Order: sequence, then C-alpha cells, then structure tokens
Amino acid sequence: MISLVRGNGRPVYVNADLIETVERAEGGQTQVTLTTGNVLAVTDSPEAVAAAVVAYRRSIAAPA
Repeated sequence: MISLVRGNGRPVYVNADLIETVERAEGGQTQVTLTTGNVLAVTDSPEAVAAAVVAYRRSIAAPA
C-alpha cells in the first residue's frame, strides 16, 4: 500500500495494485482512478504518486 494525502490534509492508504490511472486535475489536485471505479482526489502530484508506486513495488521485489 502507498500513502497519499487527500485534499483535506488527511492521509489515505491505497492499494497500489488497484491504481488504473493518475491524472492532474483542476485546482492543483490529482485524480487517482482505481480498477474498482472509485476515484480519489489527492494533493500529491501525479509524479509523486508514480514514484510511490515504483518505490512500493521495488520494496516487495527486493531480495530478503
């Protein structure tokens, strides 16, 4: 799971495997669409979301 920040400043943990699309939205927010159809508005940039997903996947793929 990755940690993102909602527009109200509260953290939300998202299953990185469920992220379908990430796009910049109006008002400086980012829209994260999940495979479930849910849509999250977060303050993290699309680049930061992508970096969080990559870091998460690297952490689970790293040898023990």
